Amino acid sequence: MTRLFNEPAAFADEMIEGFVASHGRWIKRVSGGVVRNTRSTPDSVALVIGGGSGHYPAFAGLVGQGLAHGAAMGNLFASPSAQQIYNVAKAANNGGGVLLGYGNYAGDVLHFTQAQDRLRAEGIDCRSIAVTDDVSSAPLAERAKRRGIAGDLTVFKVAAAAAEAGCSLDAVVEIAERANDRTRSFGVAFSGCTLPGADHPLFSVPEGRMAVGMGIHGEPGIDETDIPTADELAELLVAKLLTEVPDGLTAAGARVVPILNGLGSVKYEELFVLYRRVAQLLAEAGLEAVDPQVGELVTSFDMAGTSLTLFWLDAELETLWNAPADAPAFRRGAVTAEALEAGVADLTEAVVSIPEATAESRAGAVRILAALVAAKAVVDANAEELGRIDAIAGDGDHGIGMERGVRAAVDAATDAVARGAGAATTLYFAADAWADKAGGTSGALWGMALRAVGDAVDNANAPDAGAVAAGVAGAAAAIMDFGKAKPGDKTLVDVLVPFRDALATDVGAGKSLTEAWGAAALTAEQAAENTAQLMPLMGRARVHAQKSLGTPDAGAVSMALIIRAIHNTLIERTTIKEKA
Repeated sequence: MTRLFNEPAAFADEMIEGFVASHGRWIKRVSGGVVRNTRSTPDSVALVIGGGSGHYPAFAGLVGQGLAHGAAMGNLFASPSAQQIYNVAKAANNGGGVLLGYGNYAGDVLHFTQAQDRLRAEGIDCRSIAVTDDVSSAPLAERAKRRGIAGDLTVFKVAAAAAEAGCSLDAVVEIAERANDRTRSFGVAFSGCTLPGADHPLFSVPEGRMAVGMGIHGEPGIDETDIPTADELAELLVAKLLTEVPDGLTAAGARVVPILNGLGSVKYEELFVLYRRVAQLLAEAGLEAVDPQVGELVTSFDMAGTSLTLFWLDAELETLWNAPADAPAFRRGAVTAEALEAGVADLTEAVVSIPEATAESRAGAVRILAALVAAKAVVDANAEELGRIDAIAGDGDHGIGMERGVRAAVDAATDAVARGAGAATTLYFAADAWADKAGGTSGALWGMALRAVGDAVDNANAPDAGAVAAGVAGAAAAIMDFGKAKPGDKTLVDVLVPFRDALATDVGAGKSLTEAWGAAALTAEQAAENTAQLMPLMGRARVHAQKSLGTPDAGAVSMALIIRAIHNTLIERTTIKEKA
Protein backbone atom coordinates (compact mmCIF):
# COMPACT_ATOMS: atom_id res chain seq x y z
CA MET A 1 0.00 0.00 0.00
CA THR A 2 1.02 3.65 -0.36
CA ARG A 3 2.27 4.65 3.07
CA LEU A 4 3.84 8.10 2.71
CA PHE A 5 1.43 10.90 1.88
CA ASN A 6 -0.23 13.96 3.38
CA GLU A 7 -3.61 14.81 1.86
CA PRO A 8 -4.44 12.25 -0.90
CA ALA A 9 -5.81 14.92 -3.25
CA ALA A 10 -2.51 16.84 -2.95
CA PHE A 11 -0.30 13.79 -3.54
CA ALA A 12 0.38 14.40 -7.23
CA ASP A 13 1.30 18.06 -6.77
CA GLU A 14 3.60 17.30 -3.84
CA MET A 15 5.19 14.42 -5.71
CA ILE A 16 5.98 16.68 -8.68
CA GLU A 17 7.47 19.30 -6.36
CA GLY A 18 9.78 16.74 -4.81
CA PHE A 19 10.73 15.23 -8.16
CA VAL A 20 11.74 18.62 -9.53
CA ALA A 21 13.69 19.47 -6.39
CA SER A 22 15.70 16.26 -6.67
CA HIS A 23 16.31 16.25 -10.44
CA GLY A 24 17.14 19.85 -11.29
CA ARG A 25 20.10 18.80 -13.44
CA TRP A 26 17.69 17.41 -16.02
CA ILE A 27 14.33 19.10 -15.62
CA LYS A 28 12.54 22.24 -14.49
CA ARG A 29 8.91 22.77 -13.59
CA VAL A 30 6.49 24.72 -15.74
CA SER A 31 2.75 25.09 -15.38
CA GLY A 32 1.34 21.65 -16.14
CA GLY A 33 4.46 19.52 -15.82
CA VAL A 34 8.19 19.61 -16.52
CA VAL A 35 10.52 20.46 -19.41
CA ARG A 36 14.22 19.98 -20.03
CA ASN A 37 16.57 22.11 -18.00
CA THR A 38 19.17 21.79 -20.76
CA ARG A 39 19.46 23.51 -24.13
CA SER A 40 17.82 21.92 -27.15
CA THR A 41 18.77 22.53 -30.77
CA PRO A 42 16.91 25.54 -32.18
CA ASP A 43 14.30 24.77 -34.87
CA SER A 44 14.24 21.07 -33.98
CA VAL A 45 11.14 19.00 -33.25
CA ALA A 46 10.06 18.85 -29.60
CA LEU A 47 8.63 15.62 -28.19
CA VAL A 48 6.13 16.27 -25.40
CA ILE A 49 4.84 13.18 -23.62
CA GLY A 50 2.48 12.74 -20.72
CA GLY A 51 -0.23 10.97 -18.84
CA GLY A 52 -1.41 10.36 -15.32
CA SER A 53 0.91 10.38 -12.34
CA GLY A 54 1.56 7.16 -10.45
CA HIS A 55 3.64 5.46 -13.17
CA TYR A 56 7.18 6.69 -12.49
CA PRO A 57 9.58 6.56 -14.32
CA ALA A 58 6.87 7.31 -16.88
CA PHE A 59 6.46 10.05 -17.81
CA ALA A 60 8.57 12.76 -16.22
CA GLY A 61 11.53 10.41 -15.72
CA LEU A 62 11.93 10.29 -19.50
CA VAL A 63 12.53 14.03 -19.95
CA GLY A 64 16.11 14.91 -20.81
CA GLN A 65 18.67 15.25 -23.57
CA GLY A 66 18.10 12.59 -26.24
CA LEU A 67 14.65 11.80 -24.89
CA ALA A 68 11.50 13.86 -24.32
CA HIS A 69 11.58 17.65 -24.23
CA GLY A 70 8.72 17.87 -21.75
CA ALA A 71 6.10 15.88 -19.89
CA ALA A 72 2.57 16.94 -18.96
CA MET A 73 1.76 15.42 -15.59
CA GLY A 74 -1.84 14.63 -14.67
CA ASN A 75 -3.42 13.60 -11.42
CA LEU A 76 -3.05 10.01 -10.20
CA PHE A 77 -4.04 7.68 -13.05
CA ALA A 78 -5.79 10.59 -14.82
CA SER A 79 -4.75 12.36 -17.99
CA PRO A 80 -3.33 15.86 -17.77
CA SER A 81 -5.72 18.59 -18.85
CA ALA A 82 -5.55 20.24 -22.26
CA GLN A 83 -4.30 23.40 -20.53
CA GLN A 84 -1.45 21.51 -18.87
CA ILE A 85 -0.41 19.88 -22.14
CA TYR A 86 -0.61 23.19 -23.99
CA ASN A 87 1.52 24.91 -21.35
CA VAL A 88 4.22 22.23 -21.45
CA ALA A 89 4.26 22.15 -25.26
CA LYS A 90 4.59 25.93 -25.46
CA ALA A 91 7.51 25.83 -23.03
CA ALA A 92 9.21 22.93 -24.84
CA ASN A 93 8.69 24.18 -28.40
CA ASN A 94 11.98 24.71 -30.25
CA GLY A 95 10.46 26.08 -33.44
CA GLY A 96 10.45 22.86 -35.46
CA GLY A 97 7.01 21.63 -34.49
CA VAL A 98 5.72 19.50 -31.61
CA LEU A 99 4.94 15.79 -31.44
CA LEU A 100 2.61 14.81 -28.59
CA GLY A 101 3.05 11.24 -27.33
CA TYR A 102 0.71 9.44 -24.93
CA GLY A 103 -1.02 6.17 -24.12
CA ASN A 104 -4.26 5.48 -25.94
CA TYR A 105 -6.68 6.18 -23.06
CA ALA A 106 -9.94 8.07 -23.49
CA GLY A 107 -8.99 11.01 -21.28
CA ASP A 108 -5.55 11.33 -22.87
CA VAL A 109 -7.01 11.27 -26.38
CA LEU A 110 -9.52 13.98 -25.50
CA HIS A 111 -7.09 16.31 -23.75
CA PHE A 112 -4.10 15.86 -26.07
CA THR A 113 -6.36 16.42 -29.09
CA GLN A 114 -7.69 19.62 -27.55
CA ALA A 115 -4.14 20.83 -26.88
CA GLN A 116 -3.06 19.89 -30.40
CA ASP A 117 -5.92 21.88 -31.90
CA ARG A 118 -5.05 24.90 -29.79
CA LEU A 119 -1.37 24.77 -30.75
CA ARG A 120 -2.24 24.47 -34.43
CA ALA A 121 -4.58 27.44 -34.15
CA GLU A 122 -1.58 29.46 -32.97
CA GLY A 123 0.50 28.41 -35.96
CA ILE A 124 2.55 25.69 -34.24
CA ASP A 125 2.76 22.53 -36.34
CA CYS A 126 1.64 19.81 -33.94
CA ARG A 127 1.01 16.07 -34.43
CA SER A 128 0.20 13.19 -32.08
CA ILE A 129 1.09 9.53 -31.56
CA ALA A 130 -1.11 7.37 -29.34
CA VAL A 131 0.77 4.24 -28.25
CA THR A 132 -1.20 0.99 -28.66
CA ASP A 133 1.11 -1.82 -27.56
CA ASP A 134 -1.07 -3.76 -25.05
CA VAL A 135 -2.27 -6.89 -26.86
CA SER A 136 -4.75 -7.76 -24.09
CA SER A 137 -6.80 -4.58 -24.36
CA ALA A 138 -8.39 -5.22 -27.78
CA PRO A 139 -8.21 -7.87 -30.51
CA LEU A 140 -5.75 -7.54 -33.37
CA ALA A 141 -8.53 -6.49 -35.73
CA GLU A 142 -9.15 -3.48 -33.45
CA ARG A 143 -5.55 -2.50 -32.76
CA ALA A 144 -6.44 1.20 -32.80
CA LYS A 145 -8.43 0.65 -29.58
CA ARG A 146 -5.50 -0.85 -27.68
CA ARG A 147 -3.97 1.05 -24.77
CA GLY A 148 -0.37 2.04 -24.28
CA ILE A 149 1.65 0.47 -21.46
CA ALA A 150 5.41 -0.21 -21.24
CA GLY A 151 5.71 0.09 -25.02
CA ASP A 152 5.53 3.85 -24.52
CA LEU A 153 9.28 3.74 -23.94
CA THR A 154 10.21 2.34 -27.36
CA VAL A 155 8.04 4.81 -29.26
CA PHE A 156 9.17 7.82 -27.24
CA LYS A 157 12.85 6.86 -27.37
CA VAL A 158 13.18 6.50 -31.13
CA ALA A 159 10.99 9.52 -31.86
CA ALA A 160 13.13 11.64 -29.53
CA ALA A 161 16.33 10.37 -31.09
CA ALA A 162 15.02 11.24 -34.55
CA ALA A 163 14.16 14.75 -33.34
CA GLU A 164 17.62 15.07 -31.78
CA ALA A 165 19.17 14.05 -35.11
CA GLY A 166 17.42 16.94 -36.84
CA CYS A 167 14.67 15.02 -38.64
CA SER A 168 11.62 16.95 -39.82
CA LEU A 169 8.32 16.64 -37.99
CA ASP A 170 6.96 14.48 -40.82
CA ALA A 171 9.91 12.11 -40.46
CA VAL A 172 9.67 11.98 -36.66
CA VAL A 173 5.97 11.13 -36.88
CA GLU A 174 6.62 8.36 -39.42
CA ILE A 175 9.32 6.85 -37.19
CA ALA A 176 7.08 7.01 -34.11
CA GLU A 177 4.23 5.32 -35.98
CA ARG A 178 6.57 2.62 -37.31
CA ALA A 179 7.89 1.96 -33.80
CA ASN A 180 4.33 1.73 -32.48
CA ASP A 181 3.42 -0.76 -35.21
CA ARG A 182 6.41 -2.90 -34.19
CA THR A 183 5.82 -2.89 -30.42
CA ARG A 184 3.75 -5.46 -28.49
CA SER A 185 3.28 -5.87 -24.72
CA PHE A 186 1.49 -8.28 -22.38
CA GLY A 187 1.25 -8.20 -18.58
CA VAL A 188 0.18 -10.08 -15.46
CA ALA A 189 -0.41 -9.14 -11.82
CA PHE A 190 -0.47 -10.94 -8.48
CA SER A 191 -2.16 -8.10 -6.59
CA GLY A 192 -3.63 -4.68 -7.29
CA CYS A 193 -2.27 -1.28 -6.31
CA THR A 194 -3.52 0.97 -3.51
CA LEU A 195 -3.93 4.70 -4.08
CA PRO A 196 -2.80 7.16 -1.38
CA GLY A 197 -5.34 7.28 1.44
CA ALA A 198 -7.16 4.13 0.36
CA ASP A 199 -7.31 1.16 2.72
CA HIS A 200 -7.68 -1.50 0.04
CA PRO A 201 -6.28 -2.13 -3.45
CA LEU A 202 -8.17 -1.25 -6.62
CA PHE A 203 -8.57 -4.93 -7.33
CA SER A 204 -7.60 -8.13 -5.61
CA VAL A 205 -6.55 -11.54 -6.82
CA PRO A 206 -7.37 -14.67 -4.80
CA GLU A 207 -4.49 -16.29 -2.97
CA GLY A 208 -2.49 -18.46 -5.34
CA ARG A 209 -3.99 -16.87 -8.44
CA MET A 210 -2.68 -14.41 -11.04
CA ALA A 211 -4.54 -11.76 -13.09
CA VAL A 212 -3.70 -11.93 -16.78
CA GLY A 213 -3.85 -8.99 -19.16
CA MET A 214 -4.32 -6.17 -16.63
CA GLY A 215 -3.51 -2.54 -17.39
CA ILE A 216 -1.28 -0.02 -15.60
CA HIS A 217 -4.07 1.96 -13.91
CA GLY A 218 -5.19 -0.65 -11.46
CA GLU A 219 -7.62 -2.22 -13.91
CA PRO A 220 -8.29 -5.88 -13.15
CA GLY A 221 -7.12 -8.49 -15.63
CA ILE A 222 -9.16 -10.01 -18.43
CA ASP A 223 -8.51 -13.51 -17.09
CA GLU A 224 -7.18 -15.37 -14.05
CA THR A 225 -4.92 -18.40 -13.69
CA ASP A 226 -3.02 -20.22 -10.98
CA ILE A 227 0.32 -18.59 -10.20
CA PRO A 228 2.92 -20.30 -12.40
CA THR A 229 6.63 -20.80 -11.81
CA ALA A 230 8.94 -18.13 -13.22
CA ASP A 231 9.73 -20.35 -16.20
CA GLU A 232 6.06 -21.03 -16.85
CA LEU A 233 5.28 -17.32 -16.71
CA ALA A 234 8.07 -16.60 -19.17
CA GLU A 235 6.57 -19.18 -21.51
CA LEU A 236 3.13 -17.57 -21.19
CA LEU A 237 4.43 -14.07 -21.93
CA VAL A 238 6.66 -15.02 -24.85
CA ALA A 239 4.11 -17.36 -26.42
CA LYS A 240 1.42 -14.65 -26.31
CA LEU A 241 3.64 -12.04 -27.94
CA LEU A 242 4.86 -14.41 -30.64
CA THR A 243 1.27 -14.86 -31.81
CA GLU A 244 1.47 -11.24 -33.02
CA VAL A 245 4.62 -10.91 -35.11
CA PRO A 246 4.28 -7.55 -36.94
CA ASP A 247 3.15 -7.68 -40.56
CA GLY A 248 5.89 -8.54 -43.02
CA LEU A 249 8.22 -10.02 -40.41
CA THR A 250 9.09 -13.51 -39.23
CA ALA A 251 10.58 -14.53 -35.92
CA ALA A 252 13.56 -16.32 -37.43
CA GLY A 253 16.50 -13.95 -37.62
CA ALA A 254 14.60 -10.91 -36.33
CA ARG A 255 16.22 -8.48 -33.90
CA VAL A 256 14.06 -7.35 -30.97
CA VAL A 257 14.44 -5.20 -27.88
CA PRO A 258 12.90 -7.13 -24.94
CA ILE A 259 11.62 -5.00 -22.06
CA LEU A 260 10.71 -6.86 -18.87
CA ASN A 261 8.92 -4.25 -16.80
CA GLY A 262 8.19 -4.38 -13.08
CA LEU A 263 4.91 -2.76 -12.06
CA GLY A 264 5.92 -1.71 -8.57
CA SER A 265 6.35 -4.54 -6.08
CA VAL A 266 8.10 -7.34 -7.97
CA LYS A 267 11.78 -7.19 -7.01
CA TYR A 268 14.59 -6.85 -9.54
CA GLU A 269 15.96 -10.22 -8.50
CA GLU A 270 12.64 -11.86 -9.38
CA LEU A 271 12.65 -10.09 -12.74
CA PHE A 272 16.14 -11.41 -13.47
CA VAL A 273 14.99 -14.95 -12.72
CA LEU A 274 12.08 -14.44 -15.09
CA TYR A 275 14.20 -12.85 -17.81
CA ARG A 276 16.61 -15.78 -17.72
CA ARG A 277 13.92 -17.98 -19.26
CA VAL A 278 12.58 -15.20 -21.51
CA ALA A 279 16.03 -14.91 -23.08
CA GLN A 280 16.19 -18.65 -23.65
CA LEU A 281 12.76 -18.73 -25.29
CA LEU A 282 13.54 -15.81 -27.59
CA ALA A 283 16.73 -17.53 -28.72
CA GLU A 284 14.87 -20.80 -29.30
CA ALA A 285 12.40 -18.90 -31.52
CA GLY A 286 15.27 -17.55 -33.64
CA LEU A 287 15.09 -14.01 -32.26
CA GLU A 288 18.17 -11.99 -31.41
CA ALA A 289 17.73 -9.90 -28.24
CA VAL A 290 19.20 -6.40 -28.60
CA ASP A 291 19.89 -4.25 -25.53
CA PRO A 292 17.42 -5.97 -23.14
CA GLN A 293 15.83 -3.76 -20.48
CA VAL A 294 14.89 -5.31 -17.14
CA GLY A 295 13.53 -3.08 -14.39
CA GLU A 296 10.83 -0.61 -13.47
CA LEU A 297 9.97 1.52 -16.51
CA VAL A 298 6.18 2.00 -16.28
CA THR A 299 4.83 1.25 -12.80
CA SER A 300 1.51 1.34 -10.98
CA PHE A 301 2.26 2.29 -7.37
CA ASP A 302 2.61 -0.96 -5.41
CA MET A 303 1.08 -3.33 -7.95
CA ALA A 304 2.77 -6.72 -7.85
CA GLY A 305 3.09 -7.62 -11.49
CA THR A 306 5.19 -7.55 -14.63
CA SER A 307 4.85 -7.07 -18.35
CA LEU A 308 6.94 -8.14 -21.32
CA THR A 309 7.40 -5.92 -24.36
CA LEU A 310 8.97 -6.89 -27.68
CA PHE A 311 10.13 -4.09 -29.97
CA TRP A 312 10.83 -5.44 -33.46
CA LEU A 313 13.72 -3.48 -34.98
CA ASP A 314 14.80 -2.45 -38.44
CA ALA A 315 18.18 -0.86 -39.15
CA GLU A 316 16.99 2.73 -38.64
CA LEU A 317 14.99 1.97 -35.50
CA GLU A 318 17.95 0.14 -33.99
CA THR A 319 20.24 3.10 -34.61
CA LEU A 320 17.74 5.46 -32.99
CA TRP A 321 17.15 3.12 -30.06
CA ASN A 322 20.89 3.02 -29.36
CA ALA A 323 21.38 6.79 -29.67
CA PRO A 324 22.67 8.57 -26.54
CA ALA A 325 20.17 9.80 -23.97
CA ASP A 326 20.38 11.35 -20.52
CA ALA A 327 17.15 11.56 -18.52
CA PRO A 328 16.50 10.95 -14.81
CA ALA A 329 15.31 7.37 -15.41
CA PHE A 330 16.94 6.37 -18.71
CA ARG A 331 20.57 6.97 -19.68
CA ARG A 332 22.90 5.57 -22.31
CA GLY A 333 26.02 6.73 -24.10
CA ALA A 334 27.59 10.15 -23.70
CA VAL A 335 25.51 13.31 -23.94
CA THR A 336 26.86 16.83 -23.67
CA ALA A 337 24.19 19.32 -22.72
CA GLU A 338 24.40 22.95 -21.68
CA ALA A 339 22.20 24.07 -18.81
CA LEU A 340 19.51 26.63 -19.47
CA GLU A 341 19.82 30.10 -18.05
CA ALA A 342 17.41 30.88 -15.26
CA GLY A 343 14.00 31.83 -16.55
CA VAL A 344 14.40 30.31 -20.02
CA ALA A 345 11.24 28.54 -21.25
CA ASP A 346 9.26 29.66 -18.23
CA LEU A 347 5.52 30.06 -18.59
CA THR A 348 3.73 32.35 -16.19
CA GLU A 349 -0.02 32.48 -15.89
CA ALA A 350 -1.48 35.90 -16.62
CA VAL A 351 -4.18 37.32 -14.39
CA VAL A 352 -7.44 37.24 -16.35
CA SER A 353 -9.44 40.45 -16.25
CA ILE A 354 -13.06 40.44 -15.09
CA PRO A 355 -15.69 41.75 -17.54
CA GLU A 356 -18.24 44.19 -16.20
CA ALA A 357 -21.44 42.74 -14.79
CA THR A 358 -24.73 44.04 -13.45
CA ALA A 359 -25.77 43.69 -9.84
CA GLU A 360 -28.36 41.09 -10.89
CA SER A 361 -25.76 38.94 -12.62
CA ARG A 362 -23.32 39.32 -9.72
CA ALA A 363 -26.08 38.10 -7.39
CA GLY A 364 -26.52 35.11 -9.67
CA ALA A 365 -22.77 34.49 -9.46
CA VAL A 366 -23.05 34.27 -5.67
CA ARG A 367 -25.68 31.54 -6.01
CA ILE A 368 -23.54 29.72 -8.58
CA LEU A 369 -20.70 29.77 -6.07
CA ALA A 370 -23.07 28.36 -3.43
CA ALA A 371 -24.01 25.55 -5.83
CA LEU A 372 -20.33 24.75 -6.42
CA VAL A 373 -19.65 24.75 -2.68
CA ALA A 374 -22.52 22.28 -2.24
CA ALA A 375 -21.09 20.15 -5.04
CA LYS A 376 -17.72 20.16 -3.29
CA ALA A 377 -19.28 19.05 -0.01
CA VAL A 378 -21.10 16.12 -1.58
CA VAL A 379 -18.06 15.03 -3.59
CA ASP A 380 -15.81 15.19 -0.52
CA ALA A 381 -18.31 13.12 1.44
CA ASN A 382 -18.55 10.47 -1.28
CA ALA A 383 -15.06 10.45 -2.80
CA GLU A 384 -14.07 7.11 -1.32
CA GLU A 385 -17.27 5.42 -2.49
CA LEU A 386 -16.92 6.92 -5.97
CA GLY A 387 -13.42 5.50 -6.14
CA ARG A 388 -14.66 2.09 -5.02
CA ILE A 389 -17.35 2.04 -7.70
CA ASP A 390 -14.89 3.17 -10.35
CA ALA A 391 -12.44 0.42 -9.37
CA ILE A 392 -14.93 -2.35 -10.19
CA ALA A 393 -14.05 -2.14 -13.88
CA GLY A 394 -11.84 0.94 -14.10
CA ASP A 395 -8.90 2.53 -12.37
CA GLY A 396 -10.49 3.83 -9.16
CA ASP A 397 -9.43 7.45 -9.60
CA HIS A 398 -12.87 9.02 -10.09
CA GLY A 399 -13.27 10.16 -6.48
CA ILE A 400 -9.86 11.82 -6.29
CA GLY A 401 -10.30 13.39 -9.72
CA MET A 402 -13.70 14.82 -8.81
CA GLU A 403 -12.31 16.17 -5.54
CA ARG A 404 -9.48 17.98 -7.30
CA GLY A 405 -11.78 19.34 -9.97
CA VAL A 406 -14.57 20.65 -7.78
CA ARG A 407 -12.14 22.13 -5.24
CA ALA A 408 -10.37 24.02 -8.01
CA ALA A 409 -13.71 25.18 -9.39
CA VAL A 410 -14.77 26.51 -5.98
CA ASP A 411 -11.47 28.34 -5.54
CA ALA A 412 -11.70 29.89 -9.01
CA ALA A 413 -15.35 30.88 -8.55
CA THR A 414 -14.59 32.35 -5.13
CA ASP A 415 -11.87 34.51 -6.70
CA ALA A 416 -14.19 35.55 -9.54
CA VAL A 417 -17.04 36.52 -7.21
CA ALA A 418 -14.67 38.46 -4.96
CA ARG A 419 -13.53 40.42 -8.00
CA GLY A 420 -17.10 41.32 -9.01
CA ALA A 421 -17.67 38.74 -11.73
CA GLY A 422 -21.08 38.07 -13.21
CA ALA A 423 -22.71 34.67 -13.62
CA ALA A 424 -21.17 33.79 -16.99
CA THR A 425 -17.63 34.79 -16.00
CA THR A 426 -17.88 32.87 -12.72
CA LEU A 427 -18.91 29.73 -14.60
CA TYR A 428 -16.09 30.18 -17.13
CA PHE A 429 -13.52 30.52 -14.35
CA ALA A 430 -14.90 27.43 -12.59
CA ALA A 431 -15.03 25.45 -15.84
CA ASP A 432 -11.41 26.11 -16.77
CA ALA A 433 -10.17 25.37 -13.26
CA TRP A 434 -12.14 22.11 -13.03
CA ALA A 435 -10.84 20.84 -16.37
CA ASP A 436 -7.28 21.91 -15.60
CA LYS A 437 -6.93 20.47 -12.12
CA ALA A 438 -9.05 17.33 -12.41
CA GLY A 439 -7.65 16.09 -15.69
CA GLY A 440 -8.97 12.78 -16.97
CA THR A 441 -12.13 12.37 -18.98
CA SER A 442 -14.41 13.59 -16.20
CA GLY A 443 -12.38 16.78 -15.84
CA ALA A 444 -12.79 17.62 -19.51
CA LEU A 445 -16.50 16.83 -19.46
CA TRP A 446 -17.32 18.80 -16.32
CA GLY A 447 -15.33 21.73 -17.68
CA MET A 448 -17.43 21.59 -20.84
CA ALA A 449 -20.65 21.35 -18.85
CA LEU A 450 -19.94 24.44 -16.75
CA ARG A 451 -18.76 26.41 -19.80
CA ALA A 452 -21.95 25.49 -21.69
CA VAL A 453 -24.09 26.81 -18.85
CA GLY A 454 -21.94 29.94 -18.84
CA ASP A 455 -22.63 30.38 -22.55
CA ALA A 456 -26.37 30.24 -21.87
CA VAL A 457 -26.37 32.91 -19.16
CA ASP A 458 -24.66 36.29 -19.32
CA ASN A 459 -23.18 39.06 -17.20
CA ALA A 460 -26.12 41.41 -17.68
CA ASN A 461 -29.06 39.54 -16.19
CA ALA A 462 -29.89 37.19 -13.35
CA PRO A 463 -29.81 33.60 -14.66
CA ASP A 464 -33.41 32.56 -15.16
CA ALA A 465 -34.93 29.10 -15.46
CA GLY A 466 -34.96 29.21 -19.25
CA ALA A 467 -31.28 30.12 -19.47
CA VAL A 468 -30.29 27.41 -17.00
CA ALA A 469 -32.30 24.77 -18.89
CA ALA A 470 -30.71 25.93 -22.15
CA GLY A 471 -27.29 25.67 -20.49
CA VAL A 472 -27.95 22.09 -19.38
CA ALA A 473 -29.03 21.25 -22.92
CA GLY A 474 -25.86 22.84 -24.26
CA ALA A 475 -23.79 20.84 -21.78
CA ALA A 476 -25.35 17.57 -22.93
CA ALA A 477 -24.77 18.43 -26.58
CA ALA A 478 -21.14 19.43 -26.02
CA ILE A 479 -20.34 16.34 -23.96
CA MET A 480 -21.90 13.92 -26.41
CA ASP A 481 -20.24 15.60 -29.38
CA PHE A 482 -16.81 15.63 -27.73
CA GLY A 483 -16.80 12.30 -25.92
CA LYS A 484 -18.99 10.48 -28.48
CA ALA A 485 -20.94 8.76 -25.69
CA LYS A 486 -24.67 8.28 -26.07
CA PRO A 487 -27.42 7.03 -23.75
CA GLY A 488 -26.91 3.37 -23.01
CA ASP A 489 -23.09 3.50 -23.05
CA LYS A 490 -22.95 3.53 -19.22
CA THR A 491 -21.50 7.00 -18.71
CA LEU A 492 -22.65 10.24 -17.09
CA VAL A 493 -24.60 10.87 -20.31
CA ASP A 494 -27.11 8.31 -19.04
CA VAL A 495 -27.93 10.77 -16.25
CA LEU A 496 -27.41 14.04 -18.07
CA VAL A 497 -29.79 13.36 -20.97
CA PRO A 498 -32.88 12.37 -18.93
CA PHE A 499 -32.11 15.20 -16.50
CA ARG A 500 -31.93 17.63 -19.42
CA ASP A 501 -35.23 16.40 -20.84
CA ALA A 502 -37.08 16.47 -17.51
CA LEU A 503 -35.79 19.96 -16.69
CA ALA A 504 -36.70 21.35 -20.10
CA THR A 505 -40.20 19.89 -19.94
CA ASP A 506 -41.06 21.40 -16.56
CA VAL A 507 -39.43 24.76 -17.28
CA GLY A 508 -41.32 24.88 -20.58
CA ALA A 509 -44.52 24.19 -18.65
CA GLY A 510 -43.91 27.30 -16.55
CA LYS A 511 -42.64 25.69 -13.35
CA SER A 512 -40.07 27.51 -11.24
CA LEU A 513 -36.43 26.54 -11.50
CA THR A 514 -36.47 25.14 -7.97
CA GLU A 515 -39.51 22.97 -8.65
CA ALA A 516 -38.33 21.85 -12.09
CA TRP A 517 -34.80 21.10 -10.88
CA GLY A 518 -36.12 19.08 -7.94
CA ALA A 519 -38.28 16.88 -10.15
CA ALA A 520 -35.46 16.44 -12.65
CA ALA A 521 -33.10 15.51 -9.80
CA LEU A 522 -35.33 12.53 -9.00
CA THR A 523 -35.09 11.49 -12.64
CA ALA A 524 -31.30 11.84 -12.49
CA GLU A 525 -31.04 9.70 -9.36
CA GLN A 526 -33.13 6.94 -10.89
CA ALA A 527 -31.10 7.11 -14.09
CA ALA A 528 -27.85 6.77 -12.14
CA GLU A 529 -29.22 3.72 -10.36
CA ASN A 530 -30.31 2.23 -13.68
CA THR A 531 -26.75 2.33 -15.05
CA ALA A 532 -26.03 -0.71 -12.86
CA GLN A 533 -27.86 -2.81 -15.44
CA LEU A 534 -25.90 -1.43 -18.39
CA MET A 535 -22.73 -2.77 -20.00
CA PRO A 536 -20.02 -0.11 -20.53
CA LEU A 537 -19.28 0.66 -24.16
CA MET A 538 -16.83 3.53 -23.65
CA GLY A 539 -13.47 4.05 -21.92
CA ARG A 540 -11.39 1.61 -19.85
CA ALA A 541 -14.44 -0.10 -18.35
CA ARG A 542 -15.34 -1.43 -21.81
CA VAL A 543 -12.59 -4.06 -21.48
CA HIS A 544 -14.15 -5.33 -18.23
CA ALA A 545 -17.80 -4.96 -19.16
CA GLN A 546 -19.00 -8.10 -17.37
CA LYS A 547 -17.34 -7.06 -14.10
CA SER A 548 -19.30 -3.80 -14.01
CA LEU A 549 -22.72 -5.40 -14.47
CA GLY A 550 -24.67 -4.79 -11.27
CA THR A 551 -22.64 -1.71 -10.31
CA PRO A 552 -23.68 1.83 -11.36
CA ASP A 553 -21.32 4.04 -13.34
CA ALA A 554 -19.20 6.26 -11.07
CA GLY A 555 -19.55 9.29 -13.34
CA ALA A 556 -23.31 8.88 -13.45
CA VAL A 557 -23.50 8.58 -9.66
CA SER A 558 -21.36 11.68 -9.05
CA MET A 559 -23.47 13.71 -11.48
CA ALA A 560 -26.70 12.69 -9.74
CA LEU A 561 -25.20 13.56 -6.35
CA ILE A 562 -24.17 17.01 -7.55
CA ILE A 563 -27.55 17.65 -9.17
CA ARG A 564 -29.26 16.89 -5.85
CA ALA A 565 -26.79 19.06 -3.91
CA ILE A 566 -27.51 22.00 -6.22
CA HIS A 567 -31.24 21.54 -5.69
CA ASN A 568 -30.70 21.83 -1.94
CA THR A 569 -29.09 25.25 -2.44
CA LEU A 570 -32.08 26.35 -4.51
CA ILE A 571 -34.45 25.33 -1.71
CA GLU A 572 -32.40 27.02 1.01
CA ARG A 573 -32.22 30.38 -0.70
CA THR A 574 -33.68 31.16 -4.09
CA THR A 575 -31.98 34.25 -5.46
CA ILE A 576 -31.77 32.95 -9.01
CA LYS A 577 -34.59 34.43 -11.05
CA GLU A 578 -37.19 31.67 -11.18
CA LYS A 579 -38.96 32.48 -14.45
CA ALA A 580 -38.14 34.35 -17.63
